[in-house]
Amino acid sequence: MKNKDEKSVMTMAKVKELEDELQQLRTLVNTLLTVITEEADGVQSGSAPTIPGQARRGFSM
Repeated sequence: MKNKDEKSVMTMAKVKELEDELQQLRTLVNTLLTVITEEADGVQSGSAPTIPGQARRGFSM
């Protein structure tokens, strides 16, 4: 019985560790998406200056 309880405790510890890692990865992904979608002026209003002579679509700053 003791061996079964030890395995259960180890399994729960591993699950908790994986949940913590998952939360950290979610935070990282959200941060990266925010950085990727943020405009050059730091404001997401659509008021970022355009570069003269560049296509209006199809490229990223």
